[in-house]
Amino acid sequence: MILIADSGASKTDWRVINDKGEIAQHRGIGFNPNYQTAAEMSSELQDDFLLDLRSDVETIYYYGAGCTSPKNRQQVENALRSLFKHADINIDHDLMAAARATCGHDAGIACILGTGSNSCDYDGDIIIDKRPAPGYILGDEGGGAYIGRKFLADFIHEEMPKKLREKVLDTFKLDNQVIIENVYQRPFPGRYMASFCRFITENKSEPYCYMLYYNAFQEFFKKHIMKYDDYKKKPVNFVGSIAFYNSDVLRNAAFDSDIQVNMIIEGPIAGLTLYHQNRL
Repeated sequence: MILIADSGASKTDWRVINDKGEIAQHRGIGFNPNYQTAAEMSSELQDDFLLDLRSDVETIYYYGAGCTSPKNRQQVENALRSLFKHADINIDHDLMAAARATCGHDAGIACILGTGSNSCDYDGDIIIDKRPAPGYILGDEGGGAYIGRKFLADFIHEEMPKKLREKVLDTFKLDNQVIIENVYQRPFPGRYMASFCRFITENKSEPYCYMLYYNAFQEFFKKHIMKYDDYKKKPVNFVGSIAFYNSDVLRNAAFDSDIQVNMIIEGPIAGLTLYHQNRL
């Protein structure tokens, strides 16, 4: 039995392929070893879906946010090993998941635009180049935390349209103190800031909301895609809820920057499942 995981800051998608080739699926909480210890992740893994599989899983392919460094990969492996004591565990980062799910065995640029953001240049087999991804404080351009941070800052400084601000007040009952507490005093501020993107997407007919996405995507292009060799000649693929639910704005921004958008998918798990099925 094979267990495949795609884990981001907000959620983890799990797929199981049994010996008959049958597939089961589950969605659970997200993990990131940049912000969680192995013990904390191990505690979160105590999920009925996973507990029922612990004796049968032989191989695990885990793709996750924050799994770039050997230290972080070891943390995730230790957390998984606490539950799956005899499985062969393979840990890779979420960029490889995006590349394998969208490019398969073809060359291209693979990007993540979810709670956070990241990108890589993929030759069809390995990642040959990638840009720094310093997280929601120093990076994540184009991602949900970045866009939500701008949105909340504009709310605090009363720099969004008055009618929209009134709608925000009515919808979320926000005040400045609530924002400060969630961003500076509670766990996972990136998730909190990104949570406002659903509202921003629902109000894209408002020029302010549309331009929040458009400008964030342009900033992502400048920090990431435009720094790859021959980027104008390569198909550019996107994974993540921000890209998927705002694909119209993303394609418009890319067109204006002479970038060839190929595939935009919400999550890589289906593509990863197919990728590993084909290798059985």
